[in-house]
Amino acid sequence: MASDTRLDDRLGAGHPVLAIDVGGTDLKAALIDSSGRIVELLRRPTPLDGEHTGDAVVAATAALLDEFARTHPEIEPAAAGLVVPGHVDEVRGVGVLAENLGWRDYPFRDRASQVLGLPVSFSHDVRAAGEAEYRLGAAKDFRDVVVMAIGTGIAGAIFIDGTLFTGGGMAGEIGHSRVADGPECACGGRGCLEAVASAAAIARRYTALSGVPVAGSREVLERATAGDPAAQRIWDSALDALALDLSHTVALLAPEAIVIGGGLAQAGDALFIPLAERLDGILTFHRRPLLLAARIGENAGVIGAALRARELLAAPIPERAR
Repeated sequence: MASDTRLDDRLGAGHPVLAIDVGGTDLKAALIDSSGRIVELLRRPTPLDGEHTGDAVVAATAALLDEFARTHPEIEPAAAGLVVPGHVDEVRGVGVLAENLGWRDYPFRDRASQVLGLPVSFSHDVRAAGEAEYRLGAAKDFRDVVVMAIGTGIAGAIFIDGTLFTGGGMAGEIGHSRVADGPECACGGRGCLEAVASAAAIARRYTALSGVPVAGSREVLERATAGDPAAQRIWDSALDALALDLSHTVALLAPEAIVIGGGLAQAGDALFIPLAERLDGILTFHRRPLLLAARIGENAGVIGAALRARELLAAPIPERAR
């Protein structure tokens, strides 16, 4: 597959690094040079192989590093940043669980470092994208802010007084809070936000209600706008669920802003205006957060992975290792 031609120049000067963002469908790898420019960004299908998916991902990453070495031999990455979905233990460098991808307790950081021959920073994909948005995008002007991604799943990065809060790898699982009586969620629960209002869920629920297959949530919105009552019902219920969930976030954290990215955010005003109205109708004395669209876009994950890789190189060497 050809490289992505929409390249960013956001990171500034620093070490050249390799950045890898593993998604449920695609794996993206970016080569960043010493000026902070994404020299090339490649996409490959995520290699799904059941319980062996972790090994397949690491092998695919090594193949992409080799490809970059052939096409850009003048750039030698000093480190790599790897981000994945699911429950992530960043301290141990382990992908604890990804229901949709098949791994459990997979030691990504150590395996990737061994195969790539580089120090590797390992993180959660949404937290990495949230850090990119916090440092370089729509969240950069706030100290208390939630960066929320609504795509195939739903998750968030939480910043409290300027510090990313991870909760031992469990914070930000916004998509798995209960907002309805159903449908069933991949996590084993019922009525999770992700099962009601993710982009994938909107399309799936519309097809179940109407019997009409659709390509995605954008088509459901188009049908709702054109007067399709089934599509309008599904879209409205997704907005209601999102507003309810955000009201809980506001009551608990009182963020100054909630930044929303991911595929569903591409709906623009059709999402943000009715969502803000619904949220305002639920809140009483609470601080009303600004609802903002993410600015960095689809490369936020790799940019966050690159930032993490550079931070790894800048970290002081522990006393015992000197």
